[in-house]
Amino acid sequence: MTSNIIPVNEMHKVDPVFGQISFDGHEQVVFCHDKDTGLKAIIGIHNTILGPALGGTRMWNYTNEWEALNDVLRLSRGMSFKSSISGLNLGGGKAVIIGDAKTQKTPELMRKFGEFVNSLSGKYITAEDVGMETKDMDTVREVTPYVTGISESKGGSGNPSPITAYGVYMGMKAASKYQFGTDNLEGKKILVQGIGHVGEVLVEHLTKDGAIVTISDINEDRLHQVGAKYGAKIFKGESLYSADVDIYAPCALGATINDDTIKLIKAKVIAGAANNQLANEVIHGQILKDKGILYAPDFLINAGGVINVYSELAKLSKAEVMEKTENIYNTSLEIFKHADANNITTHQAALLIAQKRIDDRKKEKAQ
Repeated sequence: MTSNIIPVNEMHKVDPVFGQISFDGHEQVVFCHDKDTGLKAIIGIHNTILGPALGGTRMWNYTNEWEALNDVLRLSRGMSFKSSISGLNLGGGKAVIIGDAKTQKTPELMRKFGEFVNSLSGKYITAEDVGMETKDMDTVREVTPYVTGISESKGGSGNPSPITAYGVYMGMKAASKYQFGTDNLEGKKILVQGIGHVGEVLVEHLTKDGAIVTISDINEDRLHQVGAKYGAKIFKGESLYSADVDIYAPCALGATINDDTIKLIKAKVIAGAANNQLANEVIHGQILKDKGILYAPDFLINAGGVINVYSELAKLSKAEVMEKTENIYNTSLEIFKHADANNITTHQAALLIAQKRIDDRKKEKAQ
């Protein structure tokens, strides 16, 4: 899994929060620090018009704190639109913990983080993300009720990754239908970049469909393990982005579609689980449109995870969760059609629909 987060340039440091493009009107940004446990965390609450801000906690060894701030702002903003477009009564939030999840994460650190979450009195509800596991959410639950994705044995919905992967699979099938005229993925050449919890389940769905799957990841052992398990090819070329494939599925960290890579992409569909895949959503979204590459908006097709954890709050059955996640297929097709009809990018189309739901609710509350 590679970190391809947009660097924060020097001018942002003059006005580090409000001056960032990614700030985008956030309601609240909370900086959390505890000397005893070594906790350094940032909680971003973007919007709570539709409901409490729900979003996972990511633990990552960021290059610097500016990078961490930029990441949490972009991610929490994305959660607002993800929940809105999925029809959930949730706002957008996210948290990042600065550090190495393999060596620096302790139960004490997670409990201290949970205390900070608890201090927000339910305005922010956390869940797992990169660097986190269900057992970590169980630890957070010891000190706050404002956490989802806890173990099923403790009354939670468990690991959201399989549902996230299923939603991405549905979005990919819709994109294939729109771009190639069929949602049958048999024989389609698909490159999955990043085979973590979500990426692996996606590979399983695709290989069962008879797709020709190639996988890429920085973890060599995992590559060979997953490759052998599903009969997937391991990418061995020099340029991942110029690979001769039909569909590119970014499932690691964000901003893999950027100034350097976008010129190389040969795939005709981009549909993956990673958040914030477009380094610049306006510029790179337009370039993909001009190149005839169909982009399935990430915050739409990777919404299965938030639907799954939302089920704990809304008391949805597993059947209802699967139904909502499967509907990503229909919503994707609607957005592709809307984008073409209005000559805008698919990202813009998804954003407009998500923002309209938030604006409409705001007007209702004002009346």
